[in-house]
Amino acid sequence: MMKKYWCLLGLFVVVTAHADLNITISGGQVAPQPIAVVPFQTAPGAEFDVAQIVQDDLASSGLFKPLDRKDMLEKPSQPGQVNYRNWQVLGINDIAIGQQRPANGGVAVRFYLLDTMRQQQLLGYDMPAAPKDQLRYVAHRIADLIYEKLTGTPGYFDTQIAYIEGHGLGDKRKFKLIICDSDGRYPRVIAASGEPLMSPAWSPDRKKLAFVGYHRGRSAIFVDTLATGQLHKMTDAPGINGAPAWSPDGRLLAVALSAGRGNTNLYVINTATGQRHQLTSGTAINTEPDFSPDGRTIAFTSDRGGTPQVYTIPVGGGAATRITFQGKQNLRPRYAPDGKTLAVVNQDGGQYRIGVMPVSGGPLRIITDGPLDEGPSFAPNGNVLIYEKRTSNGTDLATVTIDGRVNRVLRSSSDVQDPAWSPYIQ
Repeated sequence: MMKKYWCLLGLFVVVTAHADLNITISGGQVAPQPIAVVPFQTAPGAEFDVAQIVQDDLASSGLFKPLDRKDMLEKPSQPGQVNYRNWQVLGINDIAIGQQRPANGGVAVRFYLLDTMRQQQLLGYDMPAAPKDQLRYVAHRIADLIYEKLTGTPGYFDTQIAYIEGHGLGDKRKFKLIICDSDGRYPRVIAASGEPLMSPAWSPDRKKLAFVGYHRGRSAIFVDTLATGQLHKMTDAPGINGAPAWSPDGRLLAVALSAGRGNTNLYVINTATGQRHQLTSGTAINTEPDFSPDGRTIAFTSDRGGTPQVYTIPVGGGAATRITFQGKQNLRPRYAPDGKTLAVVNQDGGQYRIGVMPVSGGPLRIITDGPLDEGPSFAPNGNVLIYEKRTSNGTDLATVTIDGRVNRVLRSSSDVQDPAWSPYIQ
């Protein structure tokens, strides 16, 4: 695994990550669709189990139930080799088959998706040759194509997740900012510190991460350019510097600053010039901003009405409008990619759970069980959310479909928090 290093005041160091997160699926209430992903025919020099990653991706969504390889009656690699009757008797509607071969110093992959009942080809792609160490991303892309063809919704497997991981207690507690693939594999540590790290936020082009770090007890908002490790301090004003959120065009960061005062307000920072514009004022706590996908509106959390609730405000400033009224508290609003839905943390009856609602302020629908669920973040297809789920053993990363029917847990051996799902690669 490649290493890269950078340092800021002796505080942050990039190192390689350790164990992968373990994937567990639980609580599914929808019958998964049977599918078979046949091991791809592999030529010498092209050894890598692409089909296994495709199978694991589809299974992890909770929407598909792949056939065990040992139960396959045949293992074709081309459409002309398929005996459709063999798959029909097993109740398999769709099969994926393919081949891998050396090409241009890497491995080229060809795959097909076939409908066994209609006995016809649904997909056929030649994937560009890729180095062996990049074949897992080829597999994720294939899984995305299959997912989209069979569900009508773009896949999300060729994406990444950023999160914070904590270890230890008291003075020995350490924090790491980690990026992993959507399946929880290949974790890479981006920053490490003996003081808190918080609130990672992806830039729209997926090339940068903004996050909150501390040095000697003072907070600051940093932006890391992932390809180079270059670190830029965006703001370290006196008091609180928190909750960064990118505008859809990447030109602005919305942040929560106290500017040395007791209350916290929202500001918008031009990422090129550093120029700062204040959006909210008064004695309330205003925090956790998120830009709407059209870049015109910011949703945020404020206690200006007595308890934390979700409000919206124009990016250029103006009057704030309250949009949540269900439950005692509503926090951490996050827009869905299509701009039609908001995810929030809802507190009612002593439980914190994730809910979704129309941006117009319609009824809130709870989609997780609690009792302490926080930090929702949408996958770029808008159909799945990742969030932090506190249990008696610590905190897990978990995903849930927006209808609440399929749950997946990325279980970690340590405390994890503040998950952020990346955009698609542009």
